Formats: sequence, structure tokens, C-alpha cells
Amino acid sequence: MCNVHIACMGIKTVSLKVEAYNRLKSARRYPGESFSEVVLRATWPEDTVTGAEFLGMWRANRAGLTEDEWRQVDALKQHDGPPADKWADR
Repeated sequence: MCNVHIACMGIKTVSLKVEAYNRLKSARRYPGESFSEVVLRATWPEDTVTGAEFLGMWRANRAGLTEDEWRQVDALKQHDGPPADKWADR
């Protein structure tokens, strides 16, 4: 279904928990901003490593991590917290 003022584009229907919907709604910069625009503003860092990727790297390097690398891991764990809010205004 196409609106006269909006170009026709593909549409997908998604289901959200009420909490997620409310968060998305509150992230609007202005009342008429579409959820698509809000989602397109969000950023997700691409330089992350999953647990499986890390395990694969560790297994590939039979010597394992150096003592200094283990100290770095321990130091990072001390300051570990939840990920940054991707929906927060920047």
C-alpha cells in the first residue's frame, strides 16, 4: 500500500515487546519521525568479537594468550558492564 506523499518501499512487520516498543517510541527526535528513521540512526559497532570467534582464535594459537594479554583480560573484566545504550541520543 503506497501513500501519495511517500515513495513505495518494501515493508516488513516486526513484533516487539512492549518495553522495546516504548523505548523505540521515546527515541523519536520529533513526533512524526518514523520507527524506520529511528532504527536507521542507531549504530552497532562492527569491530566486536563473539565468544565463538575468540574461542576459535584461542584454539588456533596453541600457546594461548601471553601473561600480559591475560592481565589485560583481567583488567577489562574488572570494569565490565552492560553495553552502551544504542538508542541514547549522541
